[in-house]
Amino acid sequence: MSNSVDEVPIKDQATIKRFLAYVWPHKLLTIVAIVGMIGYAAVDTFFFAQLQPLVDDSLQTGDYDYLRIAAYAIVPLFLLRGVFNFLGTYSLEYLGTKVVMRMRQELFDKYIHLPISFHDNHSTGSLMSKILYDTEQVRNAAGRALLTLVREGMFVIGLLAVMFYHSWQLSLIFLLIGPLVGIIVSVVSKRFRQVSRAIQAAMGSLTTSIEQAVKGHKVVLMFDGQKLESDRFEEKNNHNRQQTMKLVSAQILSVSTIQVIASIALAVVLFVSSIPDFIKELTPGVFLNVVVCMVMLLKPLKQLTTVNTEFQKGMTACASVFAILDQDSERDTGTKTMDRAIGKVRFDKVNFTYTGKTTPALKDICFEALPGQTIALVGRSGSGKSTLSSLLTRFYEPNAGTIYLDDMNINELSLRSLRRQFALVSQQVQLFNDTIANNIAYGKQDSVTRSQILEAADIANVTSFVEMQEQGFDTLIGENGLMLSGGQRQRIAIARAILSDAPILILDEATSALDTESEKSIQSALEQLQKTRTSIVVAHRLSTIENANCILVMEQGEIVEKGTHAELLKSNGIYAQLHALQFSSESK
Repeated sequence: MSNSVDEVPIKDQATIKRFLAYVWPHKLLTIVAIVGMIGYAAVDTFFFAQLQPLVDDSLQTGDYDYLRIAAYAIVPLFLLRGVFNFLGTYSLEYLGTKVVMRMRQELFDKYIHLPISFHDNHSTGSLMSKILYDTEQVRNAAGRALLTLVREGMFVIGLLAVMFYHSWQLSLIFLLIGPLVGIIVSVVSKRFRQVSRAIQAAMGSLTTSIEQAVKGHKVVLMFDGQKLESDRFEEKNNHNRQQTMKLVSAQILSVSTIQVIASIALAVVLFVSSIPDFIKELTPGVFLNVVVCMVMLLKPLKQLTTVNTEFQKGMTACASVFAILDQDSERDTGTKTMDRAIGKVRFDKVNFTYTGKTTPALKDICFEALPGQTIALVGRSGSGKSTLSSLLTRFYEPNAGTIYLDDMNINELSLRSLRRQFALVSQQVQLFNDTIANNIAYGKQDSVTRSQILEAADIANVTSFVEMQEQGFDTLIGENGLMLSGGQRQRIAIARAILSDAPILILDEATSALDTESEKSIQSALEQLQKTRTSIVVAHRLSTIENANCILVMEQGEIVEKGTHAELLKSNGIYAQLHALQFSSESK
């Protein structure tokens, strides 16, 4: 990617237009909100418009009927004001939550459809920050900012209309500050956007720091890393505070500057009003009305300047969210489907290099697995074993060469159809905060029966430890199986693979977390499954692959040896050395 999603340039008009597309489906609600806000501002404007007749037509002339009418009208007016306030505020908050809900849903859906390579290059904390923090800024822009913008904006227009109606000369003086305010808002807006981007990046870094410390809590405790993590978090926390204070400083300076300019205009109005020839044309009611309206203008002007902060933060957050939504989803070029593969797998001169790397992970890989055969991959860490299985399921795509399934290029198959042909059990087991039964049946809850789940659990030796749980198979296992041991998590993952009944098994260090007794029990079950399935086995323990039809020895992305267990031992090459080293260490 040429641009990071955290450093995307903001195109104001395009961003605002796209943001409004989220608001448009709720146009009726928006109209109700605007009517409520305009009504609220109209009641306030009407109240201040009555100052002139109250002074000139009632107090000055001694006619107190107007005061009685005002006394009768003031409570109904404020009740009406409250109704308008409820309509405007509630509708906008409802609108804001609907917009954010849709945006979060789209982000979440995008996350689960993005390619593995995207997640490799972006921290989980940063992505979480966007779905939680950035969208909240959008809600403020859609709710609070729009509320202030419309309501206070209409109040300003109403007060100016009242002022011009009574004395256009004095009002014109105040209106001259408009261009100056516009210039200040324009300059400050750019600053707000810059700082808002920095705050979003800082929040992503902060979230990542929290996530790492919480997930790695045992490591932190074990290796006395509390101070290290605390200092690291303090640095990021302070950076976030500094960025926030930059935003606050810009906001305070802009508000104060605008209020000073407004006070200068008010001072000029008062000075002009003191000129004898001019004051003769003013009645006490007109003068009081104009001056009070001017004073009242200071608060909405301040709020309109403050709302610019929220609006700019919201638009910056929108740009950040849209940058994610504009990322290309995982490419699915396949158009063909396959009900159930026979199980023939072939790699033809496959080469692959990870993005950003120069050293190939795989070089000219060629091999064939016939239906029902077991192909074992062995070699040192980093030799490309797991990469090979990732290419088979199209988590990544080769830079050159072709992979075939039943003599069909796997790129011709839809991803859903292709991945349905594989059952994957990896060393890094991923479980969900759900019941044991639902974790075994993940993705198949609607198509398998309870008895099928129990049967798969029996084969994977899951039932033995589930029976000790008070809730049995309905036991919640916590985040990523927190309540279970490593071996128990591995057995659930194996049961999930067994239940999928796929024609091809990919076992990536599938029994690495098991004790010897459990491994022997499950290994026996896996061997029974492997008789009717094609199996790609990435193995560290060579004892588990002695019966493989073919063993591929990998070194720096290349297949350097190929043969059965007996053939490779006889050739006295790398495999024989690994075997001798492993079994000599185990016998000690």
